[in-house]
Amino acid sequence: MTRFSADPAAARRAIPAYACESVWHAADGHAIRRIDWPEPADSRGALLFLGGRGDAYEKYLETLEYWFGEGWRVTAIDWRGQGGSGRLGDDDATGHIGDFAHWIDDLRGFWRDWRAESPDTPCALIGHSMGGQLALRGVAEGAARPDALVLVAPMLGFAGPPLPPWMWHAAAHLMASLGAASRPAWKAGEKPGQPAAMRQSILTHDVSRYEDELFWRNERPQLRLGAPSWGWVERAAESMRRTARADVLARVTLPVLILGTSADRLVSARAIRRAARLLPDARLVEFGAEAAHEILRESDPVRNRALAEIDGFLAAQLSVEGGA
Repeated sequence: MTRFSADPAAARRAIPAYACESVWHAADGHAIRRIDWPEPADSRGALLFLGGRGDAYEKYLETLEYWFGEGWRVTAIDWRGQGGSGRLGDDDATGHIGDFAHWIDDLRGFWRDWRAESPDTPCALIGHSMGGQLALRGVAEGAARPDALVLVAPMLGFAGPPLPPWMWHAAAHLMASLGAASRPAWKAGEKPGQPAAMRQSILTHDVSRYEDELFWRNERPQLRLGAPSWGWVERAAESMRRTARADVLARVTLPVLILGTSADRLVSARAIRRAARLLPDARLVEFGAEAAHEILRESDPVRNRALAEIDGFLAAQLSVEGGA
């Protein structure tokens, strides 16, 4: 059932006919957008993908389709307040959240209902960037219980000066307290003071894959999102500080594969390396200058290697039927 196309970009810019877009409602009634691929004939298990800040699942159609072709029942969601899951700030352009705990609560509820759809199959949780941090925290707090966990460029620290987590948090708290927490932290893009033309180089070296996001934001204007709020920055710093604690990381006893890049200009490679050392059962695969932040949307040599690492990890860890 996997799609094949002579034009890869065209395939990345269309929802497969057999994928189902729908809505899941959180405990408070908030509508969370989801997309599901059907159960393959020879299913290897279920796979849930969690995107990063400002992401929508359309950005990852190519990779979600790939995993479906590899035999997974694939699901992805848009986090509350971004993508097609509404907004929480004062406008449609600012990414705001009152607390990352709201996202952990959503993950807990969605995980429960999603696992009930195929309770006896092995399951994998894969998170990118902010989604990686929330996946790791969610597992540590018991919100999700996958058989294997993959973190892709997880947001475990901000890129920049190697300050301790408490100092990043203190600086973010100060800035958030100087006005409305819902106000944008900067005008546009992924980093303060960053020209729009520089955004691509921070995210991926692959121009065509970068343009996929622009295509979908034009095709579906509700997906457009700009800078985060200062409230998001402060809550992100608090959540990263919480997750970085050695006693929290020690709770994540399941196998973990981490993909990172030393050239990441958004999240801290140093923080990722530290987490890999402290997690009880983790392996870090680190790329270099060939990879920017969005490893799964990078040029083919990087992306293919990343997918092969994930394939091998999942094959090794989920060869015996599991599920929780």
